Amino acid sequence: MSVAFASRGGPGSRKGSTQPALPFEVRPPAVPAAVSLLTQAKHGLAEAAREPDPVKRFIAAYLSALRAAAAILAARGRPHRGRAKPESVWTLLEGAVPELRQWAGFFAAHSARRAAAQAGVTRRITAEAADELSARAGQFVSIAGRVVHGHPVERAAHCGARPHVHRRRSG
Repeated sequence: MSVAFASRGGPGSRKGSTQPALPFEVRPPAVPAAVSLLTQAKHGLAEAAREPDPVKRFIAAYLSALRAAAAILAARGRPHRGRAKPESVWTLLEGAVPELRQWAGFFAAHSARRAAAQAGVTRRITAEAADELSARAGQFVSIAGRVVHGHPVERAAHCGARPHVHRRRSG
């Protein structure tokens, strides 16, 4: 096993003194607001997992993903747009972390359904839809944890979700 040494020449250092280089990458600490949002997202996932009502489970899972996206934006910084008009967190996420574009698209596609469910229009929320959203939100919160704590996002960080196809009922 070899240890790499880095020369530290600066005021007050002895000429030729060396210190071992660290065998790991030193990362700056995570942004406190991002860590707080990530913690809220994890708590929301736990709440969703305990929720027997599919509508409430769907809403809790979506809100967890929303908080995870906000945590990523807090950690990475929001892209500057001058006099920006309000945009969805999913649009901002695409701009800040292009590797997560598919995730942003997946959750953006569920935004209207979540808003309708919160307004009491629940006919489109099935147990299967709630379970799928909960599973995807869990995966996304895990990815958000990596981003918040300074780990690289894999280029292929796709959500693997099936595209949602609306089918008309006949008769």
